[in-house]
Amino acid sequence: MASQQNGIFGIIAEFNPFHRGHAALLHAARQAGAQQIAVVMSGDFVQRGGPALFSKWARAEMALRCGADAVFELPLPWAMAGAERFAEGGAFLLSQIGCGTICFGSECGDAQALGALAQLLLSEPFSLAVKRELAKGLSFAAARERAVRALAGNDAADLLREPNNTLAVEYLKACRRLGLAMQPFTVTRTGPGHHDETSSGSLASATAIRGRMLRGENWHGLMMPQAEEIAQRELARGAAPADPARMERALLACLRSLPRDAFARLPDVSEGLENRLFAASRQAGTAEAFFRLAKTKRYPLARLRRIAYSALLGLRAEHAAGLPPYLRLLGFRAEAAPLLRKAKRTGKLPLCTHSSDLLHLGKTGRIVVELEGKGCDLHALFCPFPAPCGQDLSHGVIRL
Repeated sequence: MASQQNGIFGIIAEFNPFHRGHAALLHAARQAGAQQIAVVMSGDFVQRGGPALFSKWARAEMALRCGADAVFELPLPWAMAGAERFAEGGAFLLSQIGCGTICFGSECGDAQALGALAQLLLSEPFSLAVKRELAKGLSFAAARERAVRALAGNDAADLLREPNNTLAVEYLKACRRLGLAMQPFTVTRTGPGHHDETSSGSLASATAIRGRMLRGENWHGLMMPQAEEIAQRELARGAAPADPARMERALLACLRSLPRDAFARLPDVSEGLENRLFAASRQAGTAEAFFRLAKTKRYPLARLRRIAYSALLGLRAEHAAGLPPYLRLLGFRAEAAPLLRKAKRTGKLPLCTHSSDLLHLGKTGRIVVELEGKGCDLHALFCPFPAPCGQDLSHGVIRL
Protein backbone atom coordinates (compact mmCIF):
# COMPACT_ATOMS: atom_id res chain seq x y z
CA MET A 1 0.00 0.00 0.00
CA ALA A 2 1.17 3.52 -0.72
CA SER A 3 2.45 5.76 2.02
CA GLN A 4 -0.47 8.15 2.33
CA GLN A 5 1.69 11.11 3.40
CA ASN A 6 -0.60 14.01 4.32
CA GLY A 7 -3.93 12.22 4.05
CA ILE A 8 -5.05 14.19 0.98
CA PHE A 9 -5.92 11.86 -1.88
CA GLY A 10 -6.34 13.17 -5.40
CA ILE A 11 -8.35 11.68 -8.26
CA ILE A 12 -8.34 12.67 -11.95
CA ALA A 13 -11.74 11.93 -13.45
CA GLU A 14 -14.47 12.69 -15.95
CA PHE A 15 -17.44 11.20 -14.05
CA ASN A 16 -19.32 10.98 -17.35
CA PRO A 17 -21.56 10.22 -15.56
CA PHE A 18 -20.74 9.38 -11.94
CA HIS A 19 -21.54 5.68 -11.36
CA ARG A 20 -21.17 3.03 -8.67
CA GLY A 21 -17.62 2.17 -9.71
CA HIS A 22 -16.60 5.78 -9.05
CA ALA A 23 -18.27 5.61 -5.63
CA ALA A 24 -16.30 2.43 -4.90
CA LEU A 25 -13.05 4.25 -5.72
CA LEU A 26 -13.89 7.05 -3.29
CA HIS A 27 -14.84 4.51 -0.62
CA ALA A 28 -11.58 2.60 -1.10
CA ALA A 29 -9.63 5.84 -0.71
CA ARG A 30 -11.39 6.51 2.60
CA GLN A 31 -10.66 2.97 3.76
CA ALA A 32 -6.99 3.48 2.86
CA GLY A 33 -6.73 6.53 5.09
CA ALA A 34 -7.87 9.48 2.99
CA GLN A 35 -8.83 12.34 5.27
CA GLN A 36 -9.85 14.48 2.30
CA ILE A 37 -10.43 13.64 -1.36
CA ALA A 38 -9.83 16.24 -4.06
CA VAL A 39 -10.97 15.60 -7.63
CA VAL A 40 -9.65 17.23 -10.81
CA MET A 41 -12.49 16.71 -13.29
CA SER A 42 -12.93 17.43 -16.98
CA GLY A 43 -15.32 20.24 -17.75
CA ASP A 44 -18.05 20.20 -20.38
CA PHE A 45 -16.04 18.24 -22.99
CA VAL A 46 -14.16 15.02 -22.38
CA GLN A 47 -11.05 13.17 -23.42
CA ARG A 48 -12.77 10.65 -25.70
CA GLY A 49 -13.84 13.60 -27.87
CA GLY A 50 -17.28 15.21 -27.54
CA PRO A 51 -19.61 16.74 -24.95
CA ALA A 52 -20.02 15.31 -21.46
CA LEU A 53 -23.48 13.83 -20.91
CA PHE A 54 -24.18 16.29 -18.05
CA SER A 55 -22.72 19.73 -17.39
CA LYS A 56 -19.60 20.02 -15.26
CA TRP A 57 -21.69 21.59 -12.50
CA ALA A 58 -24.08 18.65 -12.33
CA ARG A 59 -21.23 16.13 -12.39
CA ALA A 60 -19.30 18.04 -9.71
CA GLU A 61 -22.40 18.00 -7.49
CA MET A 62 -22.76 14.25 -8.06
CA ALA A 63 -19.17 13.72 -6.91
CA LEU A 64 -19.59 15.90 -3.82
CA ARG A 65 -22.80 14.20 -2.75
CA CYS A 66 -21.17 10.80 -3.21
CA GLY A 67 -18.04 11.35 -1.16
CA ALA A 68 -15.62 13.84 -2.71
CA ASP A 69 -14.58 16.85 -0.62
CA ALA A 70 -13.67 19.27 -3.41
CA VAL A 71 -13.89 19.26 -7.20
CA PHE A 72 -11.63 21.35 -9.41
CA GLU A 73 -11.81 21.78 -13.17
CA LEU A 74 -9.32 20.33 -15.64
CA PRO A 75 -9.31 23.13 -18.25
CA LEU A 76 -10.60 22.41 -21.74
CA PRO A 77 -7.27 22.21 -23.63
CA TRP A 78 -6.09 19.41 -21.31
CA ALA A 79 -9.49 17.73 -20.87
CA MET A 80 -9.74 17.38 -24.66
CA ALA A 81 -6.13 16.23 -25.16
CA GLY A 82 -4.58 12.82 -25.71
CA ALA A 83 -3.94 10.61 -22.68
CA GLU A 84 -0.43 11.92 -22.01
CA ARG A 85 -1.40 15.59 -21.96
CA PHE A 86 -4.65 14.83 -20.11
CA ALA A 87 -2.69 13.02 -17.39
CA GLU A 88 -0.04 15.74 -17.14
CA GLY A 89 -2.62 18.49 -16.68
CA GLY A 90 -4.53 16.51 -14.07
CA ALA A 91 -1.51 15.36 -12.08
CA PHE A 92 -0.03 18.85 -12.05
CA LEU A 93 -3.25 20.33 -10.66
CA LEU A 94 -3.47 17.63 -7.97
CA SER A 95 0.04 18.58 -6.87
CA GLN A 96 -1.00 22.25 -6.69
CA ILE A 97 -3.93 21.32 -4.45
CA GLY A 98 -1.46 19.64 -2.10
CA CYS A 99 -2.36 15.99 -2.63
CA GLY A 100 0.09 13.48 -1.18
CA THR A 101 -1.46 10.50 -2.95
CA ILE A 102 -2.80 10.04 -6.48
CA CYS A 103 -5.63 7.50 -6.52
CA PHE A 104 -6.90 5.65 -9.60
CA GLY A 105 -8.61 2.48 -10.74
CA SER A 106 -6.83 -0.16 -12.80
CA GLU A 107 -7.61 -3.58 -14.16
CA CYS A 108 -4.45 -5.09 -12.64
CA GLY A 109 -4.59 -3.44 -9.20
CA ASP A 110 -0.77 -3.47 -8.99
CA ALA A 111 0.73 0.00 -8.48
CA GLN A 112 4.28 -1.39 -8.47
CA ALA A 113 3.90 -3.07 -11.87
CA LEU A 114 2.28 0.05 -13.32
CA GLY A 115 5.08 2.21 -11.91
CA ALA A 116 7.76 -0.01 -13.43
CA LEU A 117 6.02 0.21 -16.80
CA ALA A 118 5.78 3.99 -16.52
CA GLN A 119 9.52 4.15 -15.87
CA LEU A 120 10.21 1.98 -18.91
CA LEU A 121 8.07 4.19 -21.16
CA LEU A 122 10.19 7.18 -20.18
CA SER A 123 13.47 5.43 -21.02
CA GLU A 124 15.71 5.92 -24.04
CA PRO A 125 15.62 2.23 -25.07
CA PHE A 126 11.82 2.40 -25.26
CA SER A 127 11.92 5.63 -27.26
CA LEU A 128 14.21 4.05 -29.84
CA ALA A 129 12.19 0.82 -29.96
CA VAL A 130 8.84 2.54 -30.47
CA LYS A 131 10.28 4.70 -33.26
CA ARG A 132 11.35 1.55 -35.07
CA GLU A 133 7.86 0.10 -34.74
CA LEU A 134 6.18 3.32 -35.87
CA ALA A 135 8.35 3.31 -38.96
CA LYS A 136 6.62 0.05 -39.93
CA GLY A 137 3.31 1.92 -40.23
CA LEU A 138 1.78 0.74 -36.95
CA SER A 139 -0.52 2.87 -34.80
CA PHE A 140 1.14 4.34 -31.73
CA ALA A 141 -0.75 1.97 -29.41
CA ALA A 142 0.37 -1.09 -31.39
CA ALA A 143 3.94 0.18 -31.71
CA ARG A 144 4.10 0.90 -27.98
CA GLU A 145 2.86 -2.57 -27.06
CA ARG A 146 5.34 -4.29 -29.37
CA ALA A 147 8.22 -2.19 -28.03
CA VAL A 148 7.30 -3.02 -24.41
CA ARG A 149 6.93 -6.71 -25.25
CA ALA A 150 10.43 -6.76 -26.71
CA LEU A 151 11.99 -4.88 -23.77
CA ALA A 152 10.05 -6.14 -20.73
CA GLY A 153 8.12 -9.25 -21.74
CA ASN A 154 4.54 -10.30 -22.18
CA ASP A 155 3.20 -9.43 -18.72
CA ALA A 156 4.26 -5.80 -19.00
CA ALA A 157 2.96 -5.48 -22.56
CA ASP A 158 -0.37 -7.06 -21.66
CA LEU A 159 -0.99 -4.29 -19.11
CA LEU A 160 -1.36 -1.89 -22.03
CA ARG A 161 -4.28 -3.85 -23.45
CA GLU A 162 -6.59 -2.53 -20.71
CA PRO A 163 -7.78 1.11 -20.81
CA ASN A 164 -7.60 1.86 -17.07
CA ASN A 165 -4.12 0.37 -16.83
CA THR A 166 -3.02 2.50 -19.76
CA LEU A 167 -4.35 5.72 -18.24
CA ALA A 168 -2.85 4.80 -14.85
CA VAL A 169 0.56 4.44 -16.49
CA GLU A 170 0.13 7.91 -17.98
CA TYR A 171 -0.62 9.34 -14.52
CA LEU A 172 2.55 7.76 -13.15
CA LYS A 173 4.59 8.92 -16.13
CA ALA A 174 3.33 12.45 -15.56
CA CYS A 175 4.34 12.34 -11.89
CA ARG A 176 7.84 11.19 -12.80
CA ARG A 177 8.24 13.65 -15.67
CA LEU A 178 7.08 16.62 -13.60
CA GLY A 179 8.94 15.54 -10.47
CA LEU A 180 5.78 15.25 -8.37
CA ALA A 181 6.08 13.52 -5.00
CA MET A 182 2.57 12.00 -4.90
CA GLN A 183 2.40 8.33 -3.95
CA PRO A 184 0.23 5.99 -6.08
CA PHE A 185 -2.77 4.12 -4.72
CA THR A 186 -4.75 1.90 -7.08
CA VAL A 187 -8.01 0.01 -6.76
CA THR A 188 -8.76 -3.03 -8.88
CA ARG A 189 -11.61 -2.36 -11.27
CA THR A 190 -14.41 -4.92 -10.99
CA GLY A 191 -17.64 -5.50 -12.90
CA PRO A 192 -18.15 -4.60 -16.58
CA GLY A 193 -15.17 -3.30 -18.52
CA HIS A 194 -14.51 0.33 -19.40
CA HIS A 195 -16.15 0.07 -22.85
CA ASP A 196 -18.64 -2.67 -21.95
CA GLU A 197 -22.20 -1.85 -23.07
CA THR A 198 -23.77 -4.42 -20.72
CA SER A 199 -24.49 -4.19 -17.00
CA SER A 200 -23.97 -6.67 -14.19
CA GLY A 201 -26.69 -6.15 -11.62
CA SER A 202 -26.37 -2.53 -10.50
CA LEU A 203 -22.86 -2.21 -11.96
CA ALA A 204 -22.40 -0.65 -15.39
CA SER A 205 -19.70 1.32 -17.14
CA ALA A 206 -20.14 5.00 -17.96
CA THR A 207 -20.25 3.92 -21.61
CA ALA A 208 -23.27 1.71 -20.93
CA ILE A 209 -25.09 4.37 -18.91
CA ARG A 210 -24.52 7.02 -21.58
CA GLY A 211 -25.78 4.69 -24.27
CA ARG A 212 -28.95 3.85 -22.37
CA MET A 213 -29.74 7.48 -21.63
CA LEU A 214 -29.19 8.59 -25.22
CA ARG A 215 -31.32 5.71 -26.56
CA GLY A 216 -34.09 6.36 -24.03
CA GLU A 217 -33.62 2.96 -22.37
CA ASN A 218 -33.87 2.13 -18.67
CA TRP A 219 -30.76 3.16 -16.74
CA HIS A 220 -32.23 3.49 -13.26
CA GLY A 221 -30.33 1.86 -10.41
CA LEU A 222 -26.99 2.02 -12.21
CA MET A 223 -25.92 5.20 -10.39
CA MET A 224 -25.71 5.99 -6.69
CA PRO A 225 -29.07 7.32 -5.43
CA GLN A 226 -27.60 10.79 -4.76
CA ALA A 227 -26.18 10.97 -8.29
CA GLU A 228 -29.33 9.56 -9.87
CA GLU A 229 -31.40 12.26 -8.16
CA ILE A 230 -29.22 14.96 -9.75
CA ALA A 231 -29.39 13.21 -13.12
CA GLN A 232 -33.19 13.08 -12.95
CA ARG A 233 -33.32 16.78 -12.11
CA GLU A 234 -31.10 17.71 -15.07
CA LEU A 235 -33.07 15.50 -17.46
CA ALA A 236 -36.39 16.93 -16.25
CA ARG A 237 -35.32 20.51 -16.98
CA GLY A 238 -33.86 19.67 -20.39
CA ALA A 239 -30.25 20.37 -19.39
CA ALA A 240 -29.24 16.81 -20.31
CA PRO A 241 -28.41 14.52 -21.95
CA ALA A 242 -25.93 16.29 -24.22
CA ASP A 243 -26.31 14.39 -27.49
CA PRO A 244 -23.67 14.75 -30.25
CA ALA A 245 -26.40 14.12 -32.85
CA ARG A 246 -27.96 17.52 -32.05
CA MET A 247 -24.88 19.34 -33.31
CA GLU A 248 -23.81 17.05 -36.14
CA ARG A 249 -24.56 19.54 -38.94
CA ALA A 250 -22.91 22.36 -36.97
CA LEU A 251 -19.80 20.21 -36.57
CA LEU A 252 -19.73 19.44 -40.29
CA ALA A 253 -20.28 23.10 -41.15
CA CYS A 254 -17.34 24.06 -38.99
CA LEU A 255 -15.10 21.44 -40.59
CA ARG A 256 -16.14 22.40 -44.13
CA SER A 257 -15.37 26.05 -43.44
CA LEU A 258 -11.76 25.37 -42.41
CA PRO A 259 -8.96 25.91 -44.94
CA ARG A 260 -6.31 23.21 -45.19
CA ASP A 261 -3.74 25.12 -43.12
CA ALA A 262 -6.25 25.57 -40.26
CA PHE A 263 -6.47 21.78 -39.90
CA ALA A 264 -2.70 21.70 -39.47
CA ARG A 265 -2.96 23.98 -36.42
CA LEU A 266 -5.45 21.77 -34.55
CA PRO A 267 -4.27 19.69 -31.57
CA ASP A 268 -3.08 16.15 -32.36
CA VAL A 269 -2.62 16.83 -36.09
CA SER A 270 0.74 15.73 -37.51
CA GLU A 271 2.40 13.85 -40.36
CA GLY A 272 0.19 15.35 -43.06
CA LEU A 273 -3.04 14.30 -41.37
CA GLU A 274 -4.45 17.74 -42.21
CA ASN A 275 -4.68 16.72 -45.89
CA ARG A 276 -6.77 13.69 -45.03
CA LEU A 277 -9.01 15.70 -42.71
CA PHE A 278 -9.48 18.45 -45.28
CA ALA A 279 -10.48 15.96 -47.97
CA ALA A 280 -12.84 14.08 -45.63
CA SER A 281 -14.57 17.31 -44.56
CA ARG A 282 -15.38 18.11 -48.20
CA GLN A 283 -16.87 14.69 -48.91
CA ALA A 284 -18.68 13.66 -45.74
CA GLY A 285 -22.38 14.32 -45.24
CA THR A 286 -22.46 12.87 -41.72
CA ALA A 287 -20.07 12.88 -38.78
CA GLU A 288 -19.80 9.08 -39.05
CA ALA A 289 -18.77 9.41 -42.71
CA PHE A 290 -16.18 12.06 -41.82
CA PHE A 291 -14.57 9.82 -39.23
CA ARG A 292 -14.71 6.80 -41.54
CA LEU A 293 -13.02 8.70 -44.38
CA ALA A 294 -10.32 10.13 -42.10
CA LYS A 295 -9.60 6.99 -40.07
CA THR A 296 -6.59 4.74 -40.68
CA LYS A 297 -4.80 2.28 -38.41
CA ARG A 298 -2.43 5.13 -37.47
CA TYR A 299 -5.26 7.45 -36.37
CA PRO A 300 -7.78 5.93 -33.92
CA LEU A 301 -11.34 7.19 -33.73
CA ALA A 302 -10.93 8.92 -30.36
CA ARG A 303 -8.09 11.03 -31.74
CA LEU A 304 -10.17 12.04 -34.76
CA ARG A 305 -13.12 12.95 -32.53
CA ARG A 306 -10.90 15.16 -30.40
CA ILE A 307 -9.57 16.89 -33.49
CA ALA A 308 -13.06 17.50 -34.90
CA TYR A 309 -14.44 18.92 -31.65
CA SER A 310 -11.28 20.98 -31.16
CA ALA A 311 -12.14 22.67 -34.46
CA LEU A 312 -15.66 23.40 -33.21
CA LEU A 313 -14.37 24.78 -29.91
CA GLY A 314 -11.58 26.88 -31.41
CA LEU A 315 -8.77 24.90 -29.78
CA ARG A 316 -5.31 25.02 -31.32
CA ALA A 317 -2.21 22.96 -30.60
CA GLU A 318 -0.51 25.76 -28.65
CA HIS A 319 -3.34 26.05 -26.12
CA ALA A 320 -2.20 22.93 -24.24
CA ALA A 321 1.51 23.36 -24.92
CA GLY A 322 2.36 23.97 -21.26
CA LEU A 323 0.58 23.25 -17.99
CA PRO A 324 -2.77 24.58 -16.71
CA PRO A 325 -2.35 28.24 -15.68
CA TYR A 326 -4.85 28.33 -12.82
CA LEU A 327 -6.77 26.16 -10.36
CA ARG A 328 -10.53 26.58 -10.60
CA LEU A 329 -12.84 25.34 -7.86
CA LEU A 330 -16.19 23.95 -9.06
CA GLY A 331 -17.55 22.87 -5.71
CA PHE A 332 -16.67 21.77 -2.17
CA ARG A 333 -18.05 20.43 1.06
CA ALA A 334 -17.68 22.42 4.28
CA GLU A 335 -15.14 19.88 5.50
CA ALA A 336 -12.81 20.89 2.65
CA ALA A 337 -12.10 24.38 3.98
CA PRO A 338 -8.63 23.37 5.33
CA LEU A 339 -7.82 21.83 1.94
CA LEU A 340 -8.68 25.06 0.16
CA ARG A 341 -6.58 27.09 2.57
CA LYS A 342 -3.64 24.76 1.99
CA ALA A 343 -4.02 25.00 -1.81
CA LYS A 344 -4.13 28.79 -1.64
CA ARG A 345 -1.14 28.95 0.69
CA THR A 346 1.21 26.39 -0.86
CA GLY A 347 0.19 26.15 -4.52
CA LYS A 348 1.99 28.10 -7.23
CA LEU A 349 -1.16 28.73 -9.26
CA PRO A 350 -3.92 31.31 -8.74
CA LEU A 351 -6.80 29.60 -6.91
CA CYS A 352 -10.09 30.75 -8.43
CA THR A 353 -12.97 30.32 -5.99
CA HIS A 354 -15.21 33.04 -7.46
CA SER A 355 -16.01 33.90 -11.06
CA SER A 356 -14.44 37.32 -10.53
CA ASP A 357 -11.09 35.63 -9.87
CA LEU A 358 -11.09 34.35 -13.45
CA LEU A 359 -11.27 37.90 -14.79
CA HIS A 360 -8.00 38.88 -13.10
CA LEU A 361 -5.75 36.15 -14.49
CA GLY A 362 -2.75 36.74 -16.72
CA LYS A 363 -2.89 36.58 -20.51
CA THR A 364 -2.58 32.79 -20.79
CA GLY A 365 -5.17 32.23 -18.09
CA ARG A 366 -7.63 34.61 -19.73
CA ILE A 367 -7.28 32.78 -23.05
CA VAL A 368 -8.13 29.49 -21.36
CA VAL A 369 -11.07 31.05 -19.51
CA GLU A 370 -12.44 32.34 -22.81
CA LEU A 371 -12.16 28.84 -24.27
CA GLU A 372 -14.00 27.45 -21.24
CA GLY A 373 -16.77 29.98 -21.69
CA LYS A 374 -17.16 29.09 -25.35
CA GLY A 375 -17.16 25.38 -24.44
CA CYS A 376 -19.92 25.92 -21.88
CA ASP A 377 -22.02 27.92 -24.36
CA LEU A 378 -21.64 25.27 -27.08
CA HIS A 379 -22.23 22.37 -24.67
CA ALA A 380 -25.67 23.84 -23.97
CA LEU A 381 -26.58 23.46 -27.65
CA PHE A 382 -26.13 19.68 -27.39
CA CYS A 383 -28.89 19.59 -24.74
CA PRO A 384 -32.70 19.43 -25.24
CA PHE A 385 -33.32 22.98 -23.95
CA PRO A 386 -30.15 25.05 -24.40
CA ALA A 387 -29.30 27.58 -21.69
CA PRO A 388 -28.34 31.11 -22.79
CA CYS A 389 -24.71 32.18 -23.16
CA GLY A 390 -22.65 33.28 -20.19
CA GLN A 391 -23.51 30.44 -17.81
CA ASP A 392 -19.86 29.55 -17.17
CA LEU A 393 -19.10 32.76 -15.26
CA SER A 394 -22.55 33.29 -13.77
CA HIS A 395 -22.73 29.84 -12.11
CA GLY A 396 -21.53 30.03 -8.52
CA VAL A 397 -19.27 27.49 -6.84
CA ILE A 398 -21.24 24.56 -5.40
CA ARG A 399 -21.18 24.52 -1.59
CA LEU A 400 -22.46 21.56 0.42
